[in-house]
Amino acid sequence: MTEVQTSATPEDDDEIDVELLQPAPQSWRSRTAIEMVISGLLGLYTSFVLSIEAWQLASNPGLQLRCDVNSVISCTTVANTWQARVLGFPNAFLGIFFEAVVLAVSVAILSGVRFPRWYMLGVQALYTVGLLFALWLFVQSYFVIHALCPWCLLITLTTTLVWAGLTRLNVRDRVIPAPAGLRWFVSAGNDWIITGSFLFVLAMMVFVRYGITLLR
Repeated sequence: MTEVQTSATPEDDDEIDVELLQPAPQSWRSRTAIEMVISGLLGLYTSFVLSIEAWQLASNPGLQLRCDVNSVISCTTVANTWQARVLGFPNAFLGIFFEAVVLAVSVAILSGVRFPRWYMLGVQALYTVGLLFALWLFVQSYFVIHALCPWCLLITLTTTLVWAGLTRLNVRDRVIPAPAGLRWFVSAGNDWIITGSFLFVLAMMVFVRYGITLLR
């Protein structure tokens, strides 16, 4: 089994199918679950911080939040926009909900629980909404608000990492229909190349647009 994982290529469809038709080993699932737990905890903490700051601003509209660095790195600027309250309450409340759900699932997977396909599809759909929402907020900050919130950037990072881990599990376990080559790709951890490249593009977007301004 181990030899197939390390030496197989997507062209070896027969050998790959023999390996990937079997349930993913718990050790493999645990590694991904640990990644999700760590990212989820960071995301949950960040959501709590943003929630507290939202309450502080509500009680004191003129308050300057501690994470304000300059005109570009400014939590206050972002928090005072309508984009920060899309549903009429602070977006951070949604973050607490999304992170709590995925943390519960991640801890269960780490404990060896295997959820039914319909349940994991539901979690995948729910967290995909969370990822799209986080990316929408990034786009709004970047192109419309012209200010960046450090906590919001951290949420974008952690949400992307959790979604990537969740998708890796669901592709490997055939919750999400995928060809054998793609299941081999994520089983070998090669999806990190895509995730890392995506995050690198976001970081370069920030650097190219703001550059040295970030340090002033």
